[in-house]
Amino acid sequence: MKKLLCVFFCVMLAALSAVVFTGGKDTQKNYIKYVEFNVTKDALQNAVDLDIQTHDDDRHTDCITTLAYLGAKYGGDFTKYKYSDMTDFADKIKNGETVENLTKDMKYFNYYSQAYGAALSGIVGDYEKETSNGTEKDYGLCWFSPIAKSFPYSCYDDFGAVRTYGYTRPHLGHDLMAAVGTPVVAVESGTVEIMGWNRYGGWRIGIRSADKKRYWYYAHLRQNRPFAENLKEGDEVCAGDVIGYVGRTGYSDTENINGITESHLHLGLELVFDESQKESDNEIWIDVGAITSIVEQNQSEVVRNNATKEFTRKYKFSVSNDLQKTTAR
Repeated sequence: MKKLLCVFFCVMLAALSAVVFTGGKDTQKNYIKYVEFNVTKDALQNAVDLDIQTHDDDRHTDCITTLAYLGAKYGGDFTKYKYSDMTDFADKIKNGETVENLTKDMKYFNYYSQAYGAALSGIVGDYEKETSNGTEKDYGLCWFSPIAKSFPYSCYDDFGAVRTYGYTRPHLGHDLMAAVGTPVVAVESGTVEIMGWNRYGGWRIGIRSADKKRYWYYAHLRQNRPFAENLKEGDEVCAGDVIGYVGRTGYSDTENINGITESHLHLGLELVFDESQKESDNEIWIDVGAITSIVEQNQSEVVRNNATKEFTRKYKFSVSNDLQKTTAR
């Protein structure tokens, strides 16, 4: 099966590259139309660590470039991943070689650079955070676990599994199993594009990243009081802000129904290279299992208002590319 999937991916990549990179007959729509994000947890963690470790070096090795190099080297198949390949690339950069020279014979480096850039841009960077000892500035992880700190949860890696409600389709998200009422936080900063009822996702929130490349989808939120107090479409939120609460709504044409058996958060990530992809038959949803594993190192601490029974984040946090108007929730 893995061999067949690899063959299928290579065929798709070859076919798409003619449109994406050469223009061909489709010069008016020169954007990426297919992404399969197979970066493993280990590869992503190593790339993020290397990015942080070399941040102050003259020859910084950023995680997206590193993963794009490996993606081009492996044809997107990270079952081939070797840490030595990553450190070899980093050593060459450190010793003065350029990315352009190291990738000049890699036909798909530009593709992977754009694809992984869309998926991961902003996951690490300069940030400022409030602590019990004051405000600190540093460089590191800027995305948060979607589950607030101190609340138990477990991950269920079922991206691509079959779903049959409504029609047979693949599951295009990552499930985090948690109790009803568990605070859900924004993975990264962005704008609330949509919130409300969906027959499949129940009460859900869609948040668009500042660069417009990522659309984060949080679904099956709590019955009756699914969203953070006063949150509305058009609001700007910070990474780590409380946006809603875990539930088990959905799988119903009737609003506010618990049609899901087990309470959990469905987390989805859609990549958008052109606005025509956003609501179409050609949407690009990627597996965020590895991303979720990495960002769980960065959990947002929350406090409860006993009068309203609402949770809000305890400490403020901002990154260099945060929208300036954003107010922490």
